[in-house]
Amino acid sequence: MRIYTRTGDAGQTGVIGGRVDKDDVRVEAYGTTDELNCFVGQAIGFLDPQRDADLAADLLEIQHEIFDCGSDLALLKQELRPYKVTAEMVDRLEAWIDKYDAETPDIKRFILPGGSLASSTLHVCRTVCRRAERRVVTLARTQPINDEVRRYLNRLSDFFFTVARVANHRAGMPDVEYVRSAEVFRRKS
Repeated sequence: MRIYTRTGDAGQTGVIGGRVDKDDVRVEAYGTTDELNCFVGQAIGFLDPQRDADLAADLLEIQHEIFDCGSDLALLKQELRPYKVTAEMVDRLEAWIDKYDAETPDIKRFILPGGSLASSTLHVCRTVCRRAERRVVTLARTQPINDEVRRYLNRLSDFFFTVARVANHRAGMPDVEYVRSAEVFRRKS
């Protein structure tokens, strides 16, 4: 099998159900999820294989689900096949957020991205995830989408924030508070 097809040389690409321009808002949306997936893979590479095995396994599952998001976003019409991203995936992300959040100390102020390489990369994942979510919001204004993808990405950015803090905590690195921030977070209950 050849990797190159030459079918995109004129500036169009295939999506599920047709062809669109490579700068189409749909391509921007699923392309940003692809970019996000690359950073998640990089973050996994920065984790300690023994200490962070649970987190690495969860991130690997998330990589598959991000691919599912991209697949749903590349679908022009739902009639062509069922959507892959479900409400259950969002519910599971919430459970993971709660589980990992319980590991970290309370925060009172906004924190600055940084610390360990894993934490820093997970913060990059958070911001790229937010960009993907914005692209999906733009797409949804004019074309049909799986609304669960938007919900999933919204929750996923919260997950990345939480596990970035976990990565620092496990590595013995404290969060760096944004010193100009008021106290904006409440205690965990």
